Amino acid sequence: MNRYISDMHLGHANVLRFDHRPFTDVEEMEHYMMKKWQDTVQKDDDVWILGDFAYHDKKNPVEYLRQLPGHKHLIIGNHDGVLLKNAAAMRYFESVDMLTKIVDTLDGEKRQVILCHYPIYEWDGYHRGTIHIYGHVHNSSGHTKKNENQTETQLSDIPHLFAARGNAFNAGCMINGYAPVTLRELRENNQRFLESLDQR
Repeated sequence: MNRYISDMHLGHANVLRFDHRPFTDVEEMEHYMMKKWQDTVQKDDDVWILGDFAYHDKKNPVEYLRQLPGHKHLIIGNHDGVLLKNAAAMRYFESVDMLTKIVDTLDGEKRQVILCHYPIYEWDGYHRGTIHIYGHVHNSSGHTKKNENQTETQLSDIPHLFAARGNAFNAGCMINGYAPVTLRELRENNQRFLESLDQR
């Protein structure tokens, strides 16, 4: 079974503040995410990590990877530089790519899936039902800029923008319960996240 997760940022203290993650410190976050992974992933599952697995901290990424079941595949993110330089850690990944295409099943139908850390506005096959799974934007609802009158202007609305494209799902761990999820769960979690934004 394929499972997906992105932007775990293990070892990254500042991400607690940036993402408003519900943990008191990095150790609590790491313990929670490791336990969720262990409780969710079976040894034969393929887990697609869509970037930003571990931030450069005091802990060797091997300390995390050796505890995590499943066949791990890394889609390189912008915070994976230290991980990529660690030969021992890289041996835990069965594949490493910037972008790749796989096949998964959704609603009983085989679907092409494009995996990339970064959201792609128009991906190969999107007119034919190909799915795009991305990370990078965390649980962002867009960002704002203050104009000369100090009022905020919305510059982008990432979730609504990609929902309008159809078949694009954010694998950010914050949206998906801090655990690797199936394609069906990913779709459901993204829909719930979008609905929560509409209620704000």
